[in-house]
Amino acid sequence: MRILAYRLTLVLTLLGLTVFAQNDSTKTYRETYPKIIDIIHTKLDLSFNWDSSLVIGKASIVAQPYAYAQNHIVLNANGFKINHISLLDAQYQVPTKSLTYTYDNHLLDIELDKTYQPGQTFHLYIDYVAQPYTLKEGKDIPSKDDRGIYFIKEPKHLRQLWTQGETECNSSWFPTINGPQEKMTQEIRLTVDSTLTTLSNGLLVSSHKNLNGSRTDVWKQTIPHATYLAMIAIGTFDVYTDHWKEMEVSYYMEPTFSKNAKLIFGNTPEMIDFFSNKLGINYPWDKYSQIVVREFVSGAMENTSASVFFDRMNMTTADYADNTHEDIIAHELFHQWFGDLVTCESWANLPLNESFATYGEYLWAEHKYGKTEADIANYIDWTTYLKNSEKSKQVSLIRYDYSDREKMFDVFSYQKGGLILHYLRKILTDEVFFLGLNLYLKKNAYKTAEIHDLRIAFEEVSGMDLNWFFNQWFLSPGHPKLNVQTTYNQQNAILSVTIKQLQDPQYPVYRLPLTVDIYEADNRKRHQPILLTERSQTFTFSLNAPPILVNIDEERIVPAEKVETKTLAAYIFQYAHTPSLADKVDALQGSINNYRDENSTQALLLEALVDTVWYVRMVALKNIEQFSNNQREVFFEAIKALAINDPKPLIRAQAVKCLKKNFITHKQLKKVLKMTAKDISPSVQKALKEEVK
Repeated sequence: MRILAYRLTLVLTLLGLTVFAQNDSTKTYRETYPKIIDIIHTKLDLSFNWDSSLVIGKASIVAQPYAYAQNHIVLNANGFKINHISLLDAQYQVPTKSLTYTYDNHLLDIELDKTYQPGQTFHLYIDYVAQPYTLKEGKDIPSKDDRGIYFIKEPKHLRQLWTQGETECNSSWFPTINGPQEKMTQEIRLTVDSTLTTLSNGLLVSSHKNLNGSRTDVWKQTIPHATYLAMIAIGTFDVYTDHWKEMEVSYYMEPTFSKNAKLIFGNTPEMIDFFSNKLGINYPWDKYSQIVVREFVSGAMENTSASVFFDRMNMTTADYADNTHEDIIAHELFHQWFGDLVTCESWANLPLNESFATYGEYLWAEHKYGKTEADIANYIDWTTYLKNSEKSKQVSLIRYDYSDREKMFDVFSYQKGGLILHYLRKILTDEVFFLGLNLYLKKNAYKTAEIHDLRIAFEEVSGMDLNWFFNQWFLSPGHPKLNVQTTYNQQNAILSVTIKQLQDPQYPVYRLPLTVDIYEADNRKRHQPILLTERSQTFTFSLNAPPILVNIDEERIVPAEKVETKTLAAYIFQYAHTPSLADKVDALQGSINNYRDENSTQALLLEALVDTVWYVRMVALKNIEQFSNNQREVFFEAIKALAINDPKPLIRAQAVKCLKKNFITHKQLKKVLKMTAKDISPSVQKALKEEVK
């Protein structure tokens, strides 16, 4: 009974299905998978049957018990045909003693030749055929996007093969232990047609042609990394070789698009240099490759030293002008530190990977293009989070009760997490924040971490207790919703600012350090920061005259909704004088929502249509439909100019959409659209062809 109970617990654990009773109901607690057997090194010898989509593999695995003596090893192997399993000799070359095993098409339970003690290694040899296309959706795998390895067979002259391991899909092409907690070194030998190019983690250490016309490439990853980060890609690619210092940085693209490889990926060495300096830790792997594949199941994937990108990265110069996708490039590169060097120890802790990668986008934009461009990204992340979180149940970032690990990849782990990191940076200051990241990475390098490891690192460098911050932002759902009301007492010259937390009572009462900026005429003064700790609090300030504008959290660093209605004069003043992009956009939106019929609002919108910040112009264009047909006439010339001359293709495209939707009877419409038809921007051409909704 002890062995049977152990086996059941082990299987449930491997599947992430440990259960416990609570209040007479059954809930799922997603614990960190326990380390029972530790894989030290995996060597794979792979060839492929392209017609049948098969992986013909030989796996040599060096492993050892983690903490307790074991006489079994259970491996994840999804949809395999097992030919033979044995031990290898002392030189890890020759199969010796055959081993017995049981296999249910998912879990491979191998009985070892004896009981091994912790630290005592054994060397398995598994001869197998992986059959990924026999896996049935809804039974063997949740969806077609979880097949693990994909054969792209058409067109034949551009056939490709690529893998996608996250979350637990690599076990569909080699036997391993699933989960982010398991790290190993690896060697992968790929035998392919000599016309094809290969890529894997680590370095290409040898390549030799075989007598039958094939070629065998050997890739070695000598530094431990998570099993889900192992990858291979094979196909017809041109390789552009760049460098960061002495390290190779390469870009793999189809021949048709490879002439633009430097244009698309050329900022990568500068990114590596920037992130290395910012974090105080040099890029931690042997090389960095980026490859663009067809029909990828996601936008991109940060495999160790070899990121994979979807085929929208196959861009012409016109495509690139529309959208560089540089945010994705920065995201996957930042993962090489956050996710690859230090890996979340469980899927419940996924924000330690994804929130940081999202914030990496902000850091790069801030460095390369300035604070305004970075703030645009943050504002878009905020509105994306709000829009999507309203459609689903609010959950905490760190979730030990997720229903499906794939659902961890959402606006909470990405957008909200990135915003929270930015807020923490502003609370701690840049110097302390980046010292904390440096310490976190050094302490946990090539290992795994949970959210408390991050908190402890920040506490150590700051000397502060940050439990309150992590409890309310990482371990609790929701966000603050703040109602701000101001009154000025003329008699005693006192300004009263009352802030109420309106979020649902099921969410925390937040502790919020807030800045208060008060504008008197053209004079702006930042008062001592206030600390909001209650559902409703009033703060008072002595002033010489009634303020023109009271601005709470002017830099817009708190991930919070602000609910306040201002006078039109205050909105116009806010648009013109406050430094925050979000404040400018909110002032424009507030004026339109509350004072649409005022001439001053229309004048403000005209000003926004020629604003130097492209995102403000975009918001202005999207609000034209709020006005009546008669009111819109005053905007036509400005929108026409944007459609024809704006330097940003996305603005030209939005202007075309705006004209088609809001000026359908205008006498100049056909003439303007004819002029824009010469635009080479794909987004403009798409806007011209789209039906008006």
